[in-house]
Amino acid sequence: MQNEINIPAILDAVRKVGDAFLKDYKQNPIPQSMDELLRQLEDIDTLCLTSLKEDLSLEFPNTPWNIGDEFDTESQRNPAGQHEYWLCDAMDGAIQYLQHIAGWTINLALIRDGKPLFSVIYDPLADEMFWAKHGEGAFMNDKELKISHKTDPAVMLSVFEYGHQDKSNNHLNGKIGSTVTKLLDNFGVVRNYGPHGLQLAYVAAGRIDLFIQEDLDTYNWIAGLLIAKEAGAEILTTDGKSWKWGSENLLVAQKTAAEKYLSIKSKI
Repeated sequence: MQNEINIPAILDAVRKVGDAFLKDYKQNPIPQSMDELLRQLEDIDTLCLTSLKEDLSLEFPNTPWNIGDEFDTESQRNPAGQHEYWLCDAMDGAIQYLQHIAGWTINLALIRDGKPLFSVIYDPLADEMFWAKHGEGAFMNDKELKISHKTDPAVMLSVFEYGHQDKSNNHLNGKIGSTVTKLLDNFGVVRNYGPHGLQLAYVAAGRIDLFIQEDLDTYNWIAGLLIAKEAGAEILTTDGKSWKWGSENLLVAQKTAAEKYLSIKSKI
């Protein structure tokens, strides 16, 4: 296995497939049935993975691929057993893409020894490539990223997310609702934007001050987590503990915002 990685080759491969999707954006009819929806989602996965595998096979001929199925809760509790592998979310926000609205990205992470070594999130509509390598900082295109340093919650932007974990018998919907209420009561602006990884990258860029999610969603998080961490964000659970692979929830924020939220929660 290589100790160094060819970062430009990875970025070029991700940009190539993202731009291919951009060319076809809004060109296909919005799906009107479940069969149409599933077929178009499968087409997205096939196009994305075929392109990435072809372009990265020369640089990484022995690196296997793990397709992150966010509907499979159990597989997200632990990293795969391989020493090194690609973890690919073919398109984060694919529903937005199919609905002809903004908020879709190409996400890719290189996992080594159970931890993200490199990750990239490409937003073709904005021509913004967020990427990070462990221990070497986070970047948007060629600009180094730094988190926000706001101190007044009244001007902080917080976002909440939810995933595909079964919520029928675990009270998660109630927990999510309670979390949203806490945000609305204590932070100036509260939003739900859509693509998980991009929101985490926006924390890294100082555009979002706090991201919170109450249900397990490792595959949607992993690329953005490395980018946020390398930019200086706190990577925690919603109880304030250090996040680790398999944690059931996630709080990513600049330090003051994280402390504000955790202080609110501790009073209840």
